[in-house]
Amino acid sequence: MSSREDILGRVRAGLQRNGANAAAGREAMAAALANRVQGPKPAMDSSPKALLERFRVKSEQQSTTVDIVAQESDAPAAIARYLTAMNLPKSAVAQPSLAALDWSGAGLSVEPRGARDADLVGITGCFCAVAETGTLMMCSSPETPAAVSLLPETHIAIVRAARILPYMEDAWNLARQELGALPRAVNFISGPSRTGDIEQTIVLGAHGPYRVHLVIVEE
Repeated sequence: MSSREDILGRVRAGLQRNGANAAAGREAMAAALANRVQGPKPAMDSSPKALLERFRVKSEQQSTTVDIVAQESDAPAAIARYLTAMNLPKSAVAQPSLAALDWSGAGLSVEPRGARDADLVGITGCFCAVAETGTLMMCSSPETPAAVSLLPETHIAIVRAARILPYMEDAWNLARQELGALPRAVNFISGPSRTGDIEQTIVLGAHGPYRVHLVIVEE
């Protein structure tokens, strides 16, 4: 017996779960999830303009920088301007879902693949964003590998304004509606990686990117 089977067997024994009552237990859990009650939420203006502005403000409060462009085709040029302003390399790795954008036309060398340890800049989209907290919801897939947002020192995310939702609960509801089964990994990103473990001093880039830059697409 493996350790996993041993642990799960003890859990089943503690719950008095067996082959005879397993189906009923699954039905009870499914019913509880289907009838879940959401807790209270802060009041929020849910108009598209207000959601975009709140998301921008909350993101900037977490040391994220933000640029806003009219359409997705403007994103490569906006990213090139950011990299130039930050004196960062004009080469990057991007999620394959963004391969069709005109990167070379903006003077960028972008490879559509998962990130490696030597990659300094990673460009991603996001599944959706949460205005309440200035958070990106990232769902992994072959077209959206999670490493692109986690390994490089600089993470640049293209965010569609239409995918900015008011609350975290809305993000999970959208994932259930559009994805059905949850992906292998769901990551929530709120600004650069940080820690306050040493003398309660905030240090950026402790466990991931030093910088997070958002390009919000208004279309």
